[in-house]
Amino acid sequence: MAARDGDGWALCGRGHTHWGVHGASGLLAVHYDPGGTPHILMQKRALWSHHGGTWGLPGGALDSHEDAVTGAMREALEEAALRGEGLRVLGVYTDDHGGWSFQTVIAEADALFPAAPANGESTDMRWLPVDQISGEMWRAADEVAEEALHPGFAETWPDIKSALPPSVVVIDAANVVGARAEHGWWRDRAGATRRLLEDVEDAVQHGLRPPEGFPAPDMWFPRVLMIVEGAAKGVRSDGRVTVIEAPGSGDDAIVETVREIRETRPWERVLVVTADRELRRRVRELGAEVTGPGWLLGQLRPRGRV
Repeated sequence: MAARDGDGWALCGRGHTHWGVHGASGLLAVHYDPGGTPHILMQKRALWSHHGGTWGLPGGALDSHEDAVTGAMREALEEAALRGEGLRVLGVYTDDHGGWSFQTVIAEADALFPAAPANGESTDMRWLPVDQISGEMWRAADEVAEEALHPGFAETWPDIKSALPPSVVVIDAANVVGARAEHGWWRDRAGATRRLLEDVEDAVQHGLRPPEGFPAPDMWFPRVLMIVEGAAKGVRSDGRVTVIEAPGSGDDAIVETVREIRETRPWERVLVVTADRELRRRVRELGAEVTGPGWLLGQLRPRGRV
């Protein structure tokens, strides 16, 4: 594999010419202020560049050995001197043109950190707010849309907006372990929970697929919380999943966890994984969405019978 072998023009299935032999990616950094308004970091392209004078995202051609996240972070460093510190990748939105694609890497920034052009490819870098009506609806006329946008970004912006808010998945471990039904799991609930945790950690590392109808990118990296109770207490995570030990009822702990998220980060979408009807009713009343254990189990590597 050759370094920096991505520069060059490519023809897509729609008959359009794009920069990037192996496709391209860009970084959409988003920060939520204390009032819950999202701000995204935009780049004004230099006049000499392709679609010069328009606003878009720091980004560019992918090299053959790069994935979307690696390429977007490299381009953001080159064009805006942005490093990965203070950014958490939320997902990757793919705009597939047939044989060529642009992948938007959505990452939450923990602050409106300073940004300025770092090379001659842009003339301005600016955080622009997006006025949000609620967690599901956005104003048609926002400050981003009022700018002269790069045509590729303008085309995908409505879909990207719907997938922009960060998400958290809350797993009812006891319910999912029961649904997984490993042989003899009821005799070793701690072991069955530990195996579930290991498999979830593996899946989270590579990205999840959101449930049908849930507004999130196809490659999705939500925060993941696993609620454990009873004999399953004591399982330890490698850090990719946050384990919360219920002091009593696991259902009550899940409800309290959802309530805390809704109070402290109301812009964050919450998805609870459980088949328990009463628990589903309780968390829905708090504004969470729900899905069954089958959605999660379908994304885990297969296990042999224990």
